[in-house]
Amino acid sequence: MKRSRVLIVGQHGQVSQALQQRLHDLGQLLVLGRDQLDLAQPDSLRASVQQLKPDLIINAAAYTAVDLAESEPDLAFAINARAPGVLAEEAAALGIPLIHYSTDYVFDGSKATPYTEDDLPNPLNVYGHSKLAGEQAVRAVAGQHLILRTSWVYSRHGHNFLLTMQRLLQEKPQLRIVADQIGAPTWAGTIAHSTRTLIERWHAGQAGPWGTYHLTAQGETSWFGFAQAIAEHLKAQGLPCSELLPIPSSDYPTPARRPLNSRLDCSRLQREWQVGQPHWQQALIDCLK
Repeated sequence: MKRSRVLIVGQHGQVSQALQQRLHDLGQLLVLGRDQLDLAQPDSLRASVQQLKPDLIINAAAYTAVDLAESEPDLAFAINARAPGVLAEEAAALGIPLIHYSTDYVFDGSKATPYTEDDLPNPLNVYGHSKLAGEQAVRAVAGQHLILRTSWVYSRHGHNFLLTMQRLLQEKPQLRIVADQIGAPTWAGTIAHSTRTLIERWHAGQAGPWGTYHLTAQGETSWFGFAQAIAEHLKAQGLPCSELLPIPSSDYPTPARRPLNSRLDCSRLQREWQVGQPHWQQALIDCLK
């Protein structure tokens, strides 16, 4: 297989760390984190890409503090909207593909069934608006690109629901968890594995159509159901666990509104690129191994 110079924008995030593990043998990984790259400064971003001349750009960096974004919209839009547009322009100038990750939060969650790529976005919060603007900026360039929408990302690193629950389940006698938001918890390792498969298809001349795709684990659950699954794994190790109580979103107000339905239909990625995903419960087991 052809060895490439792969520029990964973002260094310490969950998806970037998983990508660094999964792609290390595909070629030379050029990983730029906050210390090397200020995503809020478009000129420095352009200069870095032009200097490095990669064969592929993967944008794994994002402003992901959903509630904080409500009070920091300018920074959220700089990182999530303008930076992806700059990367898309530089990728097109080099004639190379860009892989960019987006989110279920581009939808309002009012649909009764899983969202497809053809459904009209309607974000509920600043974070969702900034990520949608990033998608639009990438599409406007009309270069070779994959926009991969995912949901409820977790891993063994960083700040996420899995690590928070593992800690709180052993510290608190009782936990109240939202039970009316439905989605698919998606391990960062799953995202990285699927990304590698997409790159291998492209290298082999078997690429599907460029564009926007949904990439989450199979199946669905609530945050309460996800917490129950995490608790079961702790109990299997003989560790003490909190009592879990299901609550509606209205009992847990946050600065940013969340969609009640975060389910994404991933059948297009399977159909066009022959890339499928594991069930969320199996992926959780693999992550915890």
